[in-house]
Amino acid sequence: MGELPAGTALVTGASGFVGSAVARALIAQGRTVRVLVRPESDRRNLDGLAVETAIGSLDDPRSLTSAVEGCRTVFHVAADYRLWVRDAAPMYRANVDGSRALMEASLAAGVERVVYCSSVATLGLKGDGTPSDETTPSTVADMVGHYKRSKFLAEEEVKRLVRERGLPAVIVSPSTPIGPRDVKPTPTGRLIVEAASGKMPAFVDTGLNLVHVDDVAEGHLLAATQGRIGERYILGGEDLSLGEILRRIALLTGRKPPTVSLPIAPLIPLALGAELIGRITGREPFITLDGLRMARKKMFFSSAKAKRELGYAPRPAQEGLADAIAWFRAAGMCP
Repeated sequence: MGELPAGTALVTGASGFVGSAVARALIAQGRTVRVLVRPESDRRNLDGLAVETAIGSLDDPRSLTSAVEGCRTVFHVAADYRLWVRDAAPMYRANVDGSRALMEASLAAGVERVVYCSSVATLGLKGDGTPSDETTPSTVADMVGHYKRSKFLAEEEVKRLVRERGLPAVIVSPSTPIGPRDVKPTPTGRLIVEAASGKMPAFVDTGLNLVHVDDVAEGHLLAATQGRIGERYILGGEDLSLGEILRRIALLTGRKPPTVSLPIAPLIPLALGAELIGRITGREPFITLDGLRMARKKMFFSSAKAKRELGYAPRPAQEGLADAIAWFRAAGMCP
């Protein structure tokens, strides 16, 4: 418990969706911020921000050692977040090996507090649609797809370093962030763009927990000051069925919401074909087998622990959807 340590805070992944929100939240508090960005990163999210820039990547341990030098706080937000990849090896190098290397560099540099951004993807899901929490059990065998597996293994490494070497780390697990500055966009951002453009006539009956990206950023700062070392905190928002999410997007854009709910089984051949095309073109398919497998259970989560221990207070999901659509429109990504 206490104040964020004075001095420089390092944010990895700061050119990305969640990372840039964390950097902005720190700057708003008057903190000195250093950002780790790859040489080829799209830096639009950093335009106009008063930050120090360290060039490096999670697969370059020497750059991580240099980036943490002189920092007292580290927010590790960077990750290879893709639900489909042709070659999974780089994802594991970044998410697992890179996270371990950054944690070890933080220990060597005497960093006072680390906030590691994991994901609700590492948690177990309940089959009855009730929300999971930090105690819902899961194993690596439960993880669907390489992204979930890599994040599970990375979180295990962080926990091990907390236990064995006293790493001063707190783990946060965002649910499904939405809002402005989703430049890539994320898979959920792509769904919002498609729905806001009137290109989603039907949907699968699943569910997501939506949270405004700026609330996730605020949760990172709260974890740094109020979180307990070694503990995990879900940074979520509102549980909504996919049908309800699409209905809300339709209301915000003046369109008719889709009413056709599709069963998963007939979509499997479509996903197989989309992945085959993706392997040929290198472009991520809009529908994937792992995505369909994940859709079988509603991904609902409780943030009660973060609210209780951190003072976390997320806004309604409707505000995140409105901000996301406004940003995508301004960026020319949807009409």
